[in-house]
Amino acid sequence: MQLPREVIVGRGTIKRIPELLQRLKITGTALIIAGKKSNQIAGEKVRDLLLQSGMSVDTFLVNKVTTREVLMVEKQIKSWRPRVVIAVGGGTKIDAAKLSSSYQNIPFISVPTTLSHDGIASPLASVKGANKPFSIMAQAPLAIIADIDIIAQSPWRYIISGCGDVIAKYTAVKDWWLAHSEKEEYYGEYAASLALMSTKLVIEKSSLIKPGNHEGLRLLLEALVSCGVAMSIAGSSRPCSGSEHLFSHALDIIDCPHAMHGEQCGVGSILAAYLHNANWKQIKNTLKKIGAPTTAKELGVRSKNIIKALEMAPKIRPERYTILHKLDLDYQGYEKAAKTTGII
Repeated sequence: MQLPREVIVGRGTIKRIPELLQRLKITGTALIIAGKKSNQIAGEKVRDLLLQSGMSVDTFLVNKVTTREVLMVEKQIKSWRPRVVIAVGGGTKIDAAKLSSSYQNIPFISVPTTLSHDGIASPLASVKGANKPFSIMAQAPLAIIADIDIIAQSPWRYIISGCGDVIAKYTAVKDWWLAHSEKEEYYGEYAASLALMSTKLVIEKSSLIKPGNHEGLRLLLEALVSCGVAMSIAGSSRPCSGSEHLFSHALDIIDCPHAMHGEQCGVGSILAAYLHNANWKQIKNTLKKIGAPTTAKELGVRSKNIIKALEMAPKIRPERYTILHKLDLDYQGYEKAAKTTGII
């Protein structure tokens, strides 16, 4: 199991980066990986703090998480030879740092500026241009520093996406248990419980998740960190990624780009819960409460492509058994599910 050694959450916590590195006995050089915006929001501050502490610092800006970008970051790591890589940004920037630092056997620290999905704390990275559109095992962050004041500046849609990604764990765990009971796949009770606890808290406390409420942001942040830890314990993305994630990947292939990953997973979870004969209405009502999309129109996706995505989803990862693999419905069957849940 790979778990973060320290997680620092709160207001103004970015100032504690030099103190953290000192505690971790990391000195010398550091490489900051950020995007253009995230560098302006927080990367420059991190750089100044580290320079003041006596470290040598370089910054490398990335745009998207593609195999080309990861190779470019790796090249910079080889050239700069830092003692630590510090990822400043949203999920994509953290994924780029996570994968490249893993390949070069260097620890990385996660400094999220948004809460769009659980990649801020997980050992897995999603990379476009890989053989298949799903996560690759990399490494968990050595530490996480999450400054609520910085995260509160991000567009609210990113928070909504993060909520959708957490709520989707409800059906991911159901799919995992299904694979265990029918295919004798390994099922980790503790990892599953940790993921489900995160979902339960976000659903129960959804009224707190609104603009300007730092308590709600902290709740979501801790839920996302817990989901990342659940994946570290399980040794795979199983407790956090099931049929709803396969649906989202399929949508990306068929009708992209329209919505964010967590928004698509939220809608996918409504559909998956319906197919599991579970409480899909609770998921839909919670997503509505926080302002997340619950229909094809709100996702910006054509109705027929929702059904096509459901048909394609089990083919994307045939070895990951889910309710979609079990039922193997035809077009009419998926159309009925999408109409009954009000998604189309």
